[in-house]
Amino acid sequence: MEYTTLGDTGTEVSRICLGCMSFGSSDWRPWVLDEAESREIIERAIDLGVNFFDTANMYSNGESERVLGNVLADYDRDEQVVATKGYFQMDEEDPNSGGLSRKALEQELDASLDRLGMETVDLYQTHRWDYDTPIEQTLAALDDAVRRGKVRYIGTSSQWARQFAEALHTSDLLGYDRFVTMQNHYNLVYREEEREMLPLCQREGIGVMPWSPLARGYLTRPHENVEATKRGDTEEHLPQHPYQEGGGREVNERVEELAAERDVEMAQISLAWLFHKEWVDAPIVGTTSVEHLEDAVEALDIDLSDADIDYLEEPYQPVRVSGHE
Repeated sequence: MEYTTLGDTGTEVSRICLGCMSFGSSDWRPWVLDEAESREIIERAIDLGVNFFDTANMYSNGESERVLGNVLADYDRDEQVVATKGYFQMDEEDPNSGGLSRKALEQELDASLDRLGMETVDLYQTHRWDYDTPIEQTLAALDDAVRRGKVRYIGTSSQWARQFAEALHTSDLLGYDRFVTMQNHYNLVYREEEREMLPLCQREGIGVMPWSPLARGYLTRPHENVEATKRGDTEEHLPQHPYQEGGGREVNERVEELAAERDVEMAQISLAWLFHKEWVDAPIVGTTSVEHLEDAVEALDIDLSDADIDYLEEPYQPVRVSGHE
């Protein structure tokens, strides 16, 4: 395993962050693994040197956090870097179970810590931008969580670069802890983040941990076979993303071609491309099999030349913004 410093935090994390959206309960999504199967993957990840785990309160309605906490309880907690998120409404009958108000953040953070079985979470992230709550209120609540020892670092996820810049400026102006990580939508067939967000993160020393690095499976198999898996067949959000637009199909074909030449998997070429991007610290890799996890780790050893990278990137064209509003 390779390790890197997460932004300017000084914290060392594995170059692969294990995404835990696929762990929890198949009652939530048919492709989600229940606890026994989830445990097998998490334990194998630790064996392979992964020390960075990302979950969220909404994943399996909290079951993902509980499963992750149960597994990590059998290991040295100090050796693990655990991230979770809050924003989406957890209880249909309780409007204050979502959003980024002080009330929502405090009660949902406490609920997440309880499910994780932890007194402190390493990284607490706002899952989306809350248009109904002033950013000053959100940052004040998060700053309090840090000062109370419930959170070590705060981060955020997909939003406009102008919003992220506003949040960083507000923290600096008011003396609050600032966001130190950005979890954004970024992969070979969705590169709109290169325009503003990624240069901003690089300038500000923000740790970047992209979600959907394999484009919800689109970059793991030929485009005509994207629905060949249980998730591909049932994923209602897949058509919402512009992966097959703006040259996406040709990018997919070039990934397939290069993978065949190297005798590796398409997913490994797609991840290797991300590992070669200097502004990426640790892609969030979600998986439902030990084999795919091992493939992801092996992708760290794949060396792409500048010509390879240019070849993979050349067909890309601008597409509509996806992942936030």
